Amino acid sequence: MFTGIIEEIGTVKEILYSGSSSYIEIQADRIFEDMHIGDSIAVNGLCLTVTDFNNKVFRADVMNETLKRSSLGSLKTRSKVNLERAMSAVGRFGGHIVSGHIDGTGIISGIKNDGIAIWYTITAEPQIMRYIVEKGSVAIDGISLTVAKVTEKNFSVSIIPHTAGNTILSYRKTGDIVNLENDIIGKYVEKFIRPEKPESNISMKFLSENGFI
Repeated sequence: MFTGIIEEIGTVKEILYSGSSSYIEIQADRIFEDMHIGDSIAVNGLCLTVTDFNNKVFRADVMNETLKRSSLGSLKTRSKVNLERAMSAVGRFGGHIVSGHIDGTGIISGIKNDGIAIWYTITAEPQIMRYIVEKGSVAIDGISLTVAKVTEKNFSVSIIPHTAGNTILSYRKTGDIVNLENDIIGKYVEKFIRPEKPESNISMKFLSENGFI
């Protein structure tokens, strides 16, 4: 579990996508303070498991499902990535509940300055947009952000200079693909209210034929 508060920007050292042995190696600094094999690290919002590390470089295996559902496949050597360690039980909860299991991707369709703030507009598919709520939370590349505006096809966030300077949003440009994770609370609420009911063979005819009516 993560909070969406990025700890540092890492750099892709090596990346290999070859089906049975896909992996990514990332160079960083701060997150190695208490790193162990098997730890979860959010990389651009994707929960990856540390399989090896040394000299401030860690490796994580990458599944085909991860490549299909995320922007990870577009990363190259020297690409910058957002990094966050799993949430500590004794730490402050500064963002919102982020699972590291993204719902899909979006495209940056607009960037504009507004005083000290920068507005990013993200265009996304209907299955993403259905959970986007104005003043609600969304994770963009693992960054916990507040939704400032919503339309039928896109949403916008307004960020402060600190967020831009301490995440890879400062490297992003119009047309870039970003990982998106909706607020997990909204998805669970919908599931509880509208549970998926399995198809039933019970009908009025069946009940009549078997003496129930």
